[in-house]
Amino acid sequence: MDKTRGTTIVLVRHNNQVAVAGDGQVSLGPTILKGTARKVRRLYQDKIICGYAGATADALTILERFEDQLSKYSGQLTRSAVELAKNWRLDRSLRRLEAVLLAADADTSLMITGSGDVLEPDDQVMAIGSGGSYALAAARAMIQEAPALTAPQIAEKALRIAGQICVYTNDNVLVETLPSERPATPPDSAKPASGPQN
Repeated sequence: MDKTRGTTIVLVRHNNQVAVAGDGQVSLGPTILKGTARKVRRLYQDKIICGYAGATADALTILERFEDQLSKYSGQLTRSAVELAKNWRLDRSLRRLEAVLLAADADTSLMITGSGDVLEPDDQVMAIGSGGSYALAAARAMIQEAPALTAPQIAEKALRIAGQICVYTNDNVLVETLPSERPATPPDSAKPASGPQN
């Protein structure tokens, strides 16, 4: 049987803010099951924003494990993400879960996958899910062409553009925002996060 899937998520760090936006569509194969799902959440005393894409039950299971790691390591995002990725890859009960997470705090933006990847983007813009490529391209274009826009404005507009192209993404957009302690960094000065990577 087809799995239920939730998409699309985009993360933007720009103009002293970081925003994570997600649409509300959950699909089962070619069928829309729900249009108002909440795929972006605040974690650890509202200091971290996390969005997920992938098989819904799998993603929620991983999100619970991520919350456990954040509690264990007092909200240290990178440390918690590395431990989650390590367990996700090595634990038999987690290994087959199909999901990807985007997470951000005031300082760091990360993508976490079941392959053991913990990745920080070069330009502080990331997107996942079936419409992720469209949202990523739209967000990058807006940062270049309309730099006065805020991070939540860019994230929302990028997601709506993706929703006009991707049939698995709708226009029911939820955006969560945090103040950012650092602006977006140019690609040549960005560094990958430490941790297990392929």
